[in-house]
Amino acid sequence: MEKIKDALDKAKVKQTGSKARQATIVRNKAGSLSQADNELESIVYNSQNVVQLDSAHLENHRIVAQNKLDPTSWAFDSLRTQVLQKMEENDWRTVAIISPTPSAGKSVVAINLAISIAQQPQKTAMLVDFDLRKPRVAEYLGIKHEKSINDFIVGKAELSEIIVNPGIPRLTVIPTNSPVLKSSETLSSTGFQKLIIELKERYDSRIVIFDLPPILNADDAMVLLPQVDCVLLVLGDGLHTEPEITETMRLLAKSNILGVVVNRTEVELRSYYY
Repeated sequence: MEKIKDALDKAKVKQTGSKARQATIVRNKAGSLSQADNELESIVYNSQNVVQLDSAHLENHRIVAQNKLDPTSWAFDSLRTQVLQKMEENDWRTVAIISPTPSAGKSVVAINLAISIAQQPQKTAMLVDFDLRKPRVAEYLGIKHEKSINDFIVGKAELSEIIVNPGIPRLTVIPTNSPVLKSSETLSSTGFQKLIIELKERYDSRIVIFDLPPILNADDAMVLLPQVDCVLLVLGDGLHTEPEITETMRLLAKSNILGVVVNRTEVELRSYYY
């Protein structure tokens, strides 16, 4: 844990200006409460797209945020509160979950965070699996849905057909069922840029969480980050080298970094670092 903190501190010092840019987004908030209430009341899920999750499967994949009897769920509620506070301060609606390299547990964090956000009465959450090289969201949730981003890409499905409600109120998921060839080119296409705008602007109450590929393994994340409001970095305790963390922070220099989640740590849960 201390090695990670030291590496992050050194990387931040090397960043120009030592802090990521803070974008200012101005929107009309008049009547925002009643508007949010109307949005939440108007959401109706297509019964064909509702999938019930298996609690044992979720537990096996470390998905715990939906189970308030699980003592580890508090960590994701704490993370949710800090994330939402920062996003609301800046009127941000989209957040990318990334890691330097594979196996840090970013997809687990993304799923648990999305579930926890959806539990907030005035918020809805949409989790989008944009790790087109190695999608894991559907697998970890146990979602078996015929249509996904794969079908949307080739024009065989409309957006409404690939959105899944996993039996959790105010939560929707857009899964990717299998790896996509030329993933970075796909993410940079005009069609995907329009898709992101649609997902972001549809509801003021919606927080969109994008699960992206590891930033050091491909250029996919770098292609998408300019279109996302902010970034949550997931590190695996003892998994990354100092040069990897330094390079990651360099690549994120123009992004709004919400914070860092240290995952897979062996220390007591309440030592959780954010």
